[in-house]
Amino acid sequence: MLSPLHKHLLDDYQHDFPLTLRPYLTIAKALGVTENDVLTAFNSLIDDDFISRIGPIIPPNQLGKSTLVAMAIPPGRLEGIAEIISSFREVNHNYEREHRFNLWFVLIASSKQHLQNVIQSIERRTGFKTLQLPLLDEFFIDLGFPLKLDHD
Repeated sequence: MLSPLHKHLLDDYQHDFPLTLRPYLTIAKALGVTENDVLTAFNSLIDDDFISRIGPIIPPNQLGKSTLVAMAIPPGRLEGIAEIISSFREVNHNYEREHRFNLWFVLIASSKQHLQNVIQSIERRTGFKTLQLPLLDEFFIDLGFPLKLDHD
């Protein structure tokens, strides 16, 4: 069961996350709770798989180097491999596609060498090869989902 605080965090902070020295304190003041309450609530949302990460979505090649990556993963292993991919901080998100190459993600790293090091780490940890594709066209997908939860 989600508390009113959980619902506010899920609904109100998918966009416009405060860019302040202490963003969790800024949120806490706006919601009338403590900074520790906000941190505890966010941690429980992560632990309960309501959210997977808190962080920015950076457009490809704006900071460092980016590549689009596809992997061909057996369907029975897809979820586990996706979890491994998500554990890399250089990956914003990954998604399934209906194709032989069924797991896709954008990788962003500080340099070309860092990018290649992460690709090699992903291949070692998953046991699957990657296909790196050039980013020819950029598409912005708003990853926010208005939940319109009753906050009471």
